[in-house]
Amino acid sequence: MPELGCDCLICREMKRISEKRERTSLFLSNDSTILIDCGPDARSQLSRHNVKRIDAVLITHEHNDHYIGLDELFVYKRNCPRGTFTPVQVYLSAESYEVVGPRFEYLEDMEVIRMVKVTPNDWFKQGEFDILPFKTDHGPFAKGSVGFLIKFKDYSGKIRRLVYTSDFADIPDLPSELLNPDYLVIQSFWLNEPVNNRPRHMSFQRAIHFIERLSPKDETFLVHIGDADMVLDDPANTMLKKYRPKDPLRPLSGGDPYPIPLNQAGWQETVDMIMRDRDLPYKVTVARDDLRLRL
Repeated sequence: MPELGCDCLICREMKRISEKRERTSLFLSNDSTILIDCGPDARSQLSRHNVKRIDAVLITHEHNDHYIGLDELFVYKRNCPRGTFTPVQVYLSAESYEVVGPRFEYLEDMEVIRMVKVTPNDWFKQGEFDILPFKTDHGPFAKGSVGFLIKFKDYSGKIRRLVYTSDFADIPDLPSELLNPDYLVIQSFWLNEPVNNRPRHMSFQRAIHFIERLSPKDETFLVHIGDADMVLDDPANTMLKKYRPKDPLRPLSGGDPYPIPLNQAGWQETVDMIMRDRDLPYKVTVARDDLRLRL
C-alpha cells in the first residue's frame, strides 16, 4: 500500500503524503516473545524494531500475506552460536498446515521451526502466554482461519486478555471466553459493508457490532485497512477492486453518508465521529505501521 499501478484517490493521497501500510502483524514481548502472522514484510518490520529473538509464531490462516515470511526466521538460527538455537514454535490449524506445511517443510528439516497443529477452543501454553484459538470465517479458500485469545500478565502483574481476529467476515460460534477482553484487534478492510463481500473481509460498519458484542474494556485497534471503498466522484470506482456499498454508514440523525477516509488520519477522524454519533463508550484506535504500546 499504496497499491502498485493504482491511481485511485486513496492510493493517490497515500503517495502524496508518503503513507504506507505493511501487512498486519503483532509482536508481543515479555519474558518470551510471540509473533502473530509472518507475511512478506516480516524482514523489514523485524529489522526496524531490532527484534533479537522470536520464540513462537501464531499463523491465523493459509493466505500468503500471513505466513510467506517464515523463511526470514532462518537468520535467527544462522546468527546463534552452534548448538544454542531452539526452533521457533509455529502454531497453526490443521487446515492451514495442509498448505503451509509442505511449503516450509525444509525449515523443519533444518530445525529452524517446529510446526504445531492447534485445535479451535483448545487452550495451549507458550512460555508465560495462555492461548485459545477460535474459528473464524474467512471464506472457502481459508478453511484453517482462526483468531487467538491471549492471556498474559502486564508489567504490574495483572492478568490481561487480548483478542486477535485477523482476516474474517464472521465468528461462527463465538466462545464466551472472548467477551470483555482488555484489548481487541479487529480487521477493518472497508468503511462500509459491500453489496458483495466476496473476499470475506470485515468492514468497520460490521466491526461496530462485534465491538459492542465483545465489549473490550480498554482499547480496540483497527487493522488491515484497505483501499477498496468507493470514493465519491472517483473515476477509479470502475476498478475491479472497488466495492459498491450496501447501505453506507451515515449519522443517526440522517443526512449524507460519512466521507470515505483517504489516509490513516482521516480514518481516525471518521471512526471517532461515528463512535461519538452513536454514543458508544469504546476507545477505538486506527493502528498504523510501527505502533508500539506498553500493555
